[in-house]
Amino acid sequence: MLSIGIVGLPNVGKSTLFNALTKKSVLAANYPFATIDPSVGVVAVPDERLSKLAEFSGSKKILPAAIEFVDIAGLVEGANKGEGLGNQFLSHIREVDAILEMVRIFPIVGGGESITHVYGSVDPLRDIKVINMELILADLASVEKRIERLSRDAKRGDKQAVEETEVLQKFLIVLQEEKMANTVELSKEEEEYAKHFNLLTRKKFIYGLNRRSGVSNMDESHPEDFKKVLEHIESMGAGYIVIDAKTEEDLKDLEKAEKEEIKKDFGVDHTDDGIDKLIQEAYKVLGLMTYFTTGPEETRGWTVPVGSSAPRAGRAIHTDFEQRFIRAQVIAWNTLLELGSFAKARETGQLRIEGKEYIVKDGDVIEFMV
Repeated sequence: MLSIGIVGLPNVGKSTLFNALTKKSVLAANYPFATIDPSVGVVAVPDERLSKLAEFSGSKKILPAAIEFVDIAGLVEGANKGEGLGNQFLSHIREVDAILEMVRIFPIVGGGESITHVYGSVDPLRDIKVINMELILADLASVEKRIERLSRDAKRGDKQAVEETEVLQKFLIVLQEEKMANTVELSKEEEEYAKHFNLLTRKKFIYGLNRRSGVSNMDESHPEDFKKVLEHIESMGAGYIVIDAKTEEDLKDLEKAEKEEIKKDFGVDHTDDGIDKLIQEAYKVLGLMTYFTTGPEETRGWTVPVGSSAPRAGRAIHTDFEQRFIRAQVIAWNTLLELGSFAKARETGQLRIEGKEYIVKDGDVIEFMV
């Protein structure tokens, strides 16, 4: 399952967004370190294609693809040395696929409320640099420990220890220069070693720029400064979304039509679902897509990397589907619905038999033959 860790300074909207995402409550109080234990929630990936395919097949169940979100305590400067509480929980996001870094762009006072900021002012660029530095320093400590642990084996010429140490040294250099580990270019063989290090700054990043309805947000009040924030994010090769976490949380239990109506009243683009946008951005940044299986029992979405071969896509269901793959029946989901039946799809040649070399496309409906 795809997993995303949520990080950021205290009071930037991490737990508020987590509540909106998972529709379950964690403490999101107006003071630092409200989240004392890491919170984990599994979120269904919204996909309108699922319900259409389920109706087509008369499926008893709909099983969407899912994303796991991990919310940790707010980080502060010095977290890597034990300041605050966030340092205790960085280990909980070492296993995630991507990091969602929440950044505040709404003011301290506005709309009849006051939300404190740990630094007393709202400055997204500063906040990004503070959080990233804590992640860099945490990675630096991790790399140094691993090099020390391997030193004895490396000195006596153990091939794996030597090769692993060489890769770690590449990370050590950039981390000591206060740069992210994802700036290091590695060969395919070196990348295999790097996967096992679980470095935080080697992961894919998405920045959640958190705004509030009815207040003077930075994107409107200081557009030039906001543009610099976006340029900085883009220069790091990261993705971003602008989201109103509080509104998303307030409306989390409402049906879609009600949500759209209230957002319209708030002056928010009612067609813009922030949660959907976040999940779409996660898929884009991580290079993921969805294919489907459908039948009378269930219609299900499966998440796989873009460019996956048919056997590799089968692995999402079970390793046997990859190892024992013979062939697969494939058709685009919309083509299947247009034709109205699998029988018609076969007659017209749209339901194709594909082999091991077939590259799966987003929205394919697949039946594996193993």
